[in-house]
Amino acid sequence: MARRDIPRRRPEPEDEPRGRSGRGSSFIGRLLRRIVVWGGALTLLGAMALTAAVLITARSLPSYDRLKSSQAGQTIVVRAADGSEIVTLGPSYGKWIPIRAVPGVMQDAMVAVEDRRFRSHWGVDPIGIARSVWVRIQSGHWRQGASTITQQLARNVFLNNSRTFDRKIREAVLALALETRFSKDQILELYLNKVYFGGGAYGVDSAARKFFGHSGEQLNLSEAAIIAGLVKAPSHYSPTADKDAAVERAKTVLGTMVKADKITPAEADGVDFKAVRFASEQGQNSARYFTDWVLPQLDLLLPDNDQPIEVWTTLDPTAQRAATDAIQAFAPKGAQGALVSVDRDGAVLAMVGGTDYVTSNYNRAVNAVRQPGSAWKLFVYLAALEAGYKPEDKVRDEPVTIDGWSPRNSGGTYAGEIDVRTAFAYSKNTVAAQLGNEVGFGAVANMARRFGITTPINTMPSMVLGTSEVRVIDMVRAFAEVQAKGTNVMPYGIRKVTTTDGEVLYSHRPDNPQQLVPNYVAAGITDLMQTAVSTGTGRAAQIGRPVAGKTGTTSSNKDGWFLGFSSGITTGVWMGRDDARAVPGLQGGTAPARAFASYMKVVTAKRPVEQFETQLTLPQWQLEPDDEAMQSNPDDYFYVDPNGDVVNGAGQRGPQAPDEAVPVPEDGVEQDAPAAANDDFLNRATGRDAPRQRVPAGRPTTSAGPQRQQANPANF
Repeated sequence: MARRDIPRRRPEPEDEPRGRSGRGSSFIGRLLRRIVVWGGALTLLGAMALTAAVLITARSLPSYDRLKSSQAGQTIVVRAADGSEIVTLGPSYGKWIPIRAVPGVMQDAMVAVEDRRFRSHWGVDPIGIARSVWVRIQSGHWRQGASTITQQLARNVFLNNSRTFDRKIREAVLALALETRFSKDQILELYLNKVYFGGGAYGVDSAARKFFGHSGEQLNLSEAAIIAGLVKAPSHYSPTADKDAAVERAKTVLGTMVKADKITPAEADGVDFKAVRFASEQGQNSARYFTDWVLPQLDLLLPDNDQPIEVWTTLDPTAQRAATDAIQAFAPKGAQGALVSVDRDGAVLAMVGGTDYVTSNYNRAVNAVRQPGSAWKLFVYLAALEAGYKPEDKVRDEPVTIDGWSPRNSGGTYAGEIDVRTAFAYSKNTVAAQLGNEVGFGAVANMARRFGITTPINTMPSMVLGTSEVRVIDMVRAFAEVQAKGTNVMPYGIRKVTTTDGEVLYSHRPDNPQQLVPNYVAAGITDLMQTAVSTGTGRAAQIGRPVAGKTGTTSSNKDGWFLGFSSGITTGVWMGRDDARAVPGLQGGTAPARAFASYMKVVTAKRPVEQFETQLTLPQWQLEPDDEAMQSNPDDYFYVDPNGDVVNGAGQRGPQAPDEAVPVPEDGVEQDAPAAANDDFLNRATGRDAPRQRVPAGRPTTSAGPQRQQANPANF
């Protein structure tokens, strides 16, 4: 039988040898398998490590009873200068409310607004994290937090509020551990009794008593919505700070509760927030303006301290009461007032930031910026005195135009030739404009900076009339530095900080004295300010003892100022409306000056009367020859007579012994003595060959006084 040839099978395409693409696909496949294997292994190791960390942490957690008794926050006792207690700040815990006694609307409101999936996650919500990341990608910044109620509890009890990755990891581990150790109801009970609601209130019972005046067990839907809304930003949404903001936030909480099916839309629409009765603030007074200014400074003085402390301040209770009474008595109806008073070393004796702290806790003494009006002339005249003017120098009060600007005096009249002292006392705007133009508006701005003005300063000609906005406390500092004879003064409010056991943690140290202007400049401006109170615009500030000060009134009577000092105490008063509308009849020499006098009569009563040092002792470069002769005793002046003897003005022989020879050249002039002046100086001094000076338009010449210095303007 013949053998049958069987045809050979043609190779299929997939059986053909693979090229480069086949080898590449095999490599990518192996790489992906390795990534999956290693990724799975690392994930498994991470999960095991996380599980171990959670279990270890759970075992180390305090018991539930210990967590209930733990308290967060720092207690701070603020004391006045005499040791009396001003206020105690810190955590306020109400009665512990078991979860079964917490109203259901309070529980639902808190869960809906803070952690809608609280009952279903294990302490960390992956869905919430993913949603937060997605919102971050869409908006470009973080809009939603992903912290669960359990994480917030862990942060409040065990951690701090730092926004570090390490803290978030520890927070997550603690949250998982808490969920492992305690039930959902226990966690929610801890949270509701420990979360911070602002104003020092921790827990729903403390918040309910603070804001509504009753127990947390009696909260209704509207009140629960307000309290739940506080957790996001306690200070911003606090009813004591802004009731309207608290109500708007509560409406958002109600909307969230509707979306979470905790209440119906009809129930949300039926809430009447106008019917909510807020509790009145207890124990609030004007001293809180001072403590609101002082306490934030502790973050700089003792940044790492968290133990109970006592803060010993400079506040004088008698002065504070007098300041409060003065502002409330003299502030015009519908207007606000502020007062700052400092001792000669800068210790703040009194601070009032408004007419009523309960109605408005905005501190106008340190935060508000307002135009100072003519009170700004302090810096104009300081610059002029430093440039060579003297109080008795003659100036002209007449219409003037500077770079197109034509200032007018408040009364519309002009006095003609007067002296600098009178121009300051009667706050002549035209003279201030001429002086500012002559010394340079940049020099005036530099002087204000030198004396502690921290707000922006413009150098337009009108700046001499106080168009740059300032803070009350900065202006008080400037006047205090004049009182200190031209040396720096820094207002401060904390003398020392101690533990409750008396250990001193911080003690105030005075700054090294720095001379801001020469003594004769400080004496000259004090002379001017004393005249302003004695016979000028500040007569209402007289208190029966020497007072130096300056009034300030802005256009349309929007702001009224008086600042001055007596017996080592410097005080500044401002009055005006928060909306900067005109206050009829408000001038610096009326209500502010009267408030100043009312206050100063009280605080200076036990101090000795002090006379001001207003005698000008000019430096040698500013003394004329005749002045020099008047400043010295002729008998003390020695010269060499034609016989070569040293004698004084009385003809008595000088200090040389009779037998001592005095080497004198034949012309009678010692060769090593420098010339008194060169020829150019003598020509200028006598007027010979001197070029005629140009007087700028609108700037009259003065009839007397030494040559003035011209400063270059600067940008501020």
